[in-house]
Amino acid sequence: MESKNVFLTAEWLNLLMLNYSVDPGLLRPFVPKGTELDEFQGQTFISLIGFEFNNTRILGLSVPFHRSFLEVNLRFYVRRNENRAVVFIRELVPHRAIAAIARWAFNENYSSVPMSHCIRRNPGDGFDVEYSWGTERQRCSTRLTTAGDASIPEEGSLAQFITEHYWGYAAQRDGGCLEYEVQHSRWRVWRAQHAEFSGDSSPYYGRKFSRILSKPDSAFLADGSAVTVSRGIRIY
Repeated sequence: MESKNVFLTAEWLNLLMLNYSVDPGLLRPFVPKGTELDEFQGQTFISLIGFEFNNTRILGLSVPFHRSFLEVNLRFYVRRNENRAVVFIRELVPHRAIAAIARWAFNENYSSVPMSHCIRRNPGDGFDVEYSWGTERQRCSTRLTTAGDASIPEEGSLAQFITEHYWGYAAQRDGGCLEYEVQHSRWRVWRAQHAEFSGDSSPYYGRKFSRILSKPDSAFLADGSAVTVSRGIRIY
């Protein structure tokens, strides 16, 4: 990717991914113009993902005190021709400046909330990982305990489907659509021995999605890598 086309570079690390099979009708109002829902073996998925956002540079510049932070996003999966892509329903970060830049650049649904996380080795030689956000009654958490060793997802697996979407689309206020590319290496994943979500998520995602975000249909931890996000290009 030529430097003039780069909007952001960073490292996305320790991605805790909870995945839920949902009725496609729930997502159709969010599908950007020019794209269609992407399925895995006839199922439509959303993912709730918490991760570390490190060494961040925007347009080649680092923002003081904003290079490293956490993000939690709720996303689903679409296609446009051969591009397999993600669409974000809601993205949460702890800094207002980061949220404002993302809203300005892509019209993504970013908000700022207090956030924390914890990653530690467990006695079984795996990892216990937790991402939390919100305050008091609106506090939510995702937790996961890994089992086994990390490996590159198998071809045709759900883990490959979830982790290997390299484009993003964002609906615009006037009904148009923005397209951007996300480049990164393939990620290794650990399978989850146990995973859960806790808290009332309706203030963040609304009642329809909050009813779904309880026990995930699948979960795993991805190690992550350096990423490069292109500038958005208007396609409609």
